[in-house]
Amino acid sequence: MLKLIVSILTTIWLSSSVVSAGAHSQYLDYTIGNKQFRAFAVFPKTESKGNVYIIHDWNGLTDYEQKRAGMLADLGFTAIALDLFGVEAKLEGFEDYRRETGALYKNRDEFRTRIKTAINAASNALGVGSRNILIGYCFGGAAVLEAARAAMDLDGFVSFHGGLNTPEGQDYAQTKGSVLLLHGSADPISGMVDLANLMNQLQEAGVEHDAEIYGGARHSFTVDGSRDYDASADQKSWQALTQFLEEI
Repeated sequence: MLKLIVSILTTIWLSSSVVSAGAHSQYLDYTIGNKQFRAFAVFPKTESKGNVYIIHDWNGLTDYEQKRAGMLADLGFTAIALDLFGVEAKLEGFEDYRRETGALYKNRDEFRTRIKTAINAASNALGVGSRNILIGYCFGGAAVLEAARAAMDLDGFVSFHGGLNTPEGQDYAQTKGSVLLLHGSADPISGMVDLANLMNQLQEAGVEHDAEIYGGARHSFTVDGSRDYDASADQKSWQALTQFLEEI
């Protein structure tokens, strides 16, 4: 296996945060092999309740994930938006997005390495929280489930409208944390049959799990401005996340 050398290269503190009034944010650079990555963290104004790691959609780490990080900081959590593609990845359209996500779907070892290394780099630099939760949107939701199957040592895994299929040869037998699935009933990417199959797998593996289904909601129902945006499902899924975080 490729020898991985992970190093924290630099941190850049911002005097004021654009994502959360009164909070402060920090970029975190790290490397995997010879590839550079950059995560983005937002800190709460009070003592942190724990760490919430966010995995981005297929278009990479954008203002969307930074906004969600700010919302989590407002709830009292240290929120870290992870980078799975690297700072030099070309992300200008659908073909670029397919290239980056497709490469990770085809190489599951690399997929897991990037998730685990990003979390480790953040926790080494910022400190391990009393609670550590991984959440993700669309592609990020699928990545969250990959991490759960990889037995990453986290307290919880939350997938927002993620890909729900389990790759051949994988299972949830070693999953360590609770799993929460937030999904639309009209999602054309992963439908209700996929959700039922996943729920059965979690039940058989003895993994604590729950799901909320939003009737009529399609893929990307949390992404404001997208054709699939559903304000009601967006609000309800965020409420489900906040409740999950408090219960963990």
